[in-house]
Amino acid sequence: MHIAGWDAPVPSLLTPHLPGAQPEAGLAHHASASTAALTLTAVAALCACGGAGGSGTAPFVATPVDGRAVSLPSAGYTYPSPATDEQAARFLQQAQFAATDADISSVRRLGYAPWLQAQMATPYTTGWDWLEAQGYGDAQNSGHYYDQSYPADYMVWSQLIGASDALRKRLALALSEFFVVSLAGVSATWRSHIMAHYWDTLCQHALGNYRDLLQAITLNVGMGYYLNTKGNLKENSAGRQPDENYAREVMQLFSIGLVQLNADGTAQTDSAGNTIDTYTASDVSNLARVFTGYDVDQSQNVPTTIAQTGGGTRTVSSTTFARLPMKLNAANHSTLAATFLGTTIPANTDATVALGIALDTLFNHPNTAPFFARQMIQRLVTSNPSPAYVARVATVFANNGAGVRGDLAHVFAAVLLDDEARAPAALGDPEFGKLREPMVRLVQWARTFGVRSGSGAWKIGDLSNPGTQLGQSPLRAPSVFNYFRPGYVPPATTLASGKVAPEFQIVNESSVGGYLNYMMGVIDSGIASGDIKAAYTAELALVRDPAALVNRLNLLLCAGQLSSATRTLIVNTLSATPVTASSSASTQRNRVCAAVLMVMACAEYLVQK
Repeated sequence: MHIAGWDAPVPSLLTPHLPGAQPEAGLAHHASASTAALTLTAVAALCACGGAGGSGTAPFVATPVDGRAVSLPSAGYTYPSPATDEQAARFLQQAQFAATDADISSVRRLGYAPWLQAQMATPYTTGWDWLEAQGYGDAQNSGHYYDQSYPADYMVWSQLIGASDALRKRLALALSEFFVVSLAGVSATWRSHIMAHYWDTLCQHALGNYRDLLQAITLNVGMGYYLNTKGNLKENSAGRQPDENYAREVMQLFSIGLVQLNADGTAQTDSAGNTIDTYTASDVSNLARVFTGYDVDQSQNVPTTIAQTGGGTRTVSSTTFARLPMKLNAANHSTLAATFLGTTIPANTDATVALGIALDTLFNHPNTAPFFARQMIQRLVTSNPSPAYVARVATVFANNGAGVRGDLAHVFAAVLLDDEARAPAALGDPEFGKLREPMVRLVQWARTFGVRSGSGAWKIGDLSNPGTQLGQSPLRAPSVFNYFRPGYVPPATTLASGKVAPEFQIVNESSVGGYLNYMMGVIDSGIASGDIKAAYTAELALVRDPAALVNRLNLLLCAGQLSSATRTLIVNTLSATPVTASSSASTQRNRVCAAVLMVMACAEYLVQK
């Protein structure tokens, strides 16, 4: 994807700003001065021109949850298997986060659909179990974990980087940007456990059914806190009305969108050429009645009384409520009739039945399939899918081939296996592709080079500061609208009419410098005082051959998409500082780190095709 008129400013890399804003001190090292000096000129040129080893193992192994056995069709696709390592790497970077040598070999041996089937069947571990194993559920701990958010950051980074089920985690991350709940909006006791269970809910249903997922997130405590369904009361004689927040967002963001769509995701228009709204204010106020009467389920609570530093005590609930669906209190539920989207729920309908009718209405709405399909394509493959691509994925949403609507395993397979996603010709299309999200870049780096947390603590915190970090962090969206909107168009650009570039909404002068400076330190010295650090074993074996080193990074990080000019620029820059067999270990590592940084700074890496 190319956007004329947008030129990334070239930041100074001489004074790195690294992950210092963590809940605990000493969580990162600075890049070495030699690495900074070696890469400064080349990174500036790359930004302007447009042009696996481990480090320890975590001590905790959770009891895995079974994956899903799925039979995916491979017939009907023009490209059932990769013809080259580069094609395999490209697929892997869309389907999960990274491409390792082993992954590339596996995809080439199996083919795309069989590889997906194998990954879907992979057992997975939960963020909840990780928090508990790390002791973050201990109410008596002096860290007061029940009032802290950072354990949730550690949890989700550990899942994204360290979990074996990379496909499921990649899909869950995409879903977390569609069904948004953010730590920034959940101020509750045991908020980290609340977010862990929300994350686990997305992981659990990522390969299940959309309808089940919609109900699970509707009754999830995290969503209850975030969009005000927790404690939402029915109308009364004093004029109180149900809170409409969730009723509005479940339509606008989680199911049908703002305007009526054709089956291919294009907007329907009236006789005057205007788009047609999907819902009215009356639809919102009526639907809101369905979501009244729900609150936290404390029926299994075992509270703990804790002595406070300044005197007195505090009673803290156990964590159990955070993983229970919200509980209905019928006395607080509206029994009025609710008419919305052409459906009427009669007065005095049982609350559980009413909820089912409401969610079925959204699930079966003709907008839901193309609305969801287009955004999942945007998250995984390309910002501007053709209407035909959207229609093909929406068709699978409507029917998985066995008469089942909303089968997400088949939907995501359709996204990834589609000819538009797999065709080599897309590499030459300037309108194909997407900007890699900053948080995905970090996960890709870590997985590509086999990074692990030596202590198992995974102390990677909130990285959403754009000036000093990534400008983005998982489960930390600034609002229910995520970090960026699917229809965002960068201002003052010549982007073709009707085209969008969502991820560019978080790109600015500060974020470009913040990303490069942050990654300079991470690539070289790691995170958490080197506890999370790359060994670069395979890369160091090539350190005296800059061309071979760059070719390897081109495959693993860019799926072979670096231009010859960019490769030459990087190779020449590396060669300017001699490295021989007698060079020190630090000199050799500096060359590898410089090469990785230069690749991750260039436009041909940043735009994923």
